[in-house]
This record gives sequence, structure tokens and C-alpha cells, in this order.
Amino acid sequence: MNTNQNKPGLFTAIAVMTLTSGIINLFWGFIASATALGTIIGIICLPIILPIAIAPTILGIFEIIYAAKLLSAQPEPVKPSQSLAVFQILTLFLGNVFSMVVGILTLIFYNDVTVRQYFAEINGTVVMPPAPVQPAPVEEPELLPTPDEPAMPNAVEEPAKPKRVRKIAGK
Repeated sequence: MNTNQNKPGLFTAIAVMTLTSGIINLFWGFIASATALGTIIGIICLPIILPIAIAPTILGIFEIIYAAKLLSAQPEPVKPSQSLAVFQILTLFLGNVFSMVVGILTLIFYNDVTVRQYFAEINGTVVMPPAPVQPAPVEEPELLPTPDEPAMPNAVEEPAKPKRVRKIAGK
């Protein structure tokens, strides 16, 4: 099964963006850890700062592994990772805006029909296209007179008023 030929562009974009975000998160985590360990305040507050500084590094490792699965020549069965995209969005709290944008775009791209079909194809599942929604027929209710109101006899239409002709002054 060579599905590499019909890989959608958005699928490849997800993979490349995730790989780039993973590399940036690795460096972000290393820099944050080095900064925390390189200052006196960082060493004093190490139990608080170190988990926050290591979180981007761990996320970066998971992103690189996931992107490698998506970019491989023989596609592996892998499902869309919304949790990874949510963690990318949450890196905004750590100051990483790029990873947040990648997470938002990834969630948007996961909802594309071609991307869903490709994920279903590499996972060996069948995705049924959504059935077109047909509105239910609307029945017009019959207007029945209420018991309190007497039934009105058929109203006689009044003849239309004749149109007046405008006279032009001076003629």
C-alpha cells in the first residue's frame, strides 16, 4: 500500500509544522532549563521552575516522534493527535507563541475532509461521508375557527378603486 503518492498537502503541512514546533520546543526547554540552573534565584526556586522549564523539552520530543511517523515513507497507522495540539496551544503560558499557532492550525487542519480520509486510509478504517441533511417537510397547519369565535362567512372582496389620472397643468 503506497499512500505516499496521494498524501494531502494539509497532512504534510501538519507533519512539517509539528516537526518544526518540536525542534523549537526542544531548544526552548534547554534554554529555559539552562536559565533556571544558571541563576541564583533559579537554583533557590528549582522545585518550582524545573518542571516548567522541562515541559517544553518533553513536548518537543513527543512532537518529533509524532512528526517522524507522519513523514515516514511507509505511513504508519497513526491517529490525529488532538492532545498534542492542545499541549502546543498551552505552551503560550510558557511564552512560546509559535507552538501555539502550530497547535491551532493543526486542530483546524485535522477537521479537513481530505485529511480525515487520509488518516482513515492509513489506519485501515472506512470513513463514511456525511449524509446530506434534508429538511423535514413542513406541513402548514389548518386554520380552524376557535369555539369562542363565530365562523366568518366567506368575505366578499371589495372591488378595486379605479385609478385616478393625473392632469398636467396648462394643457
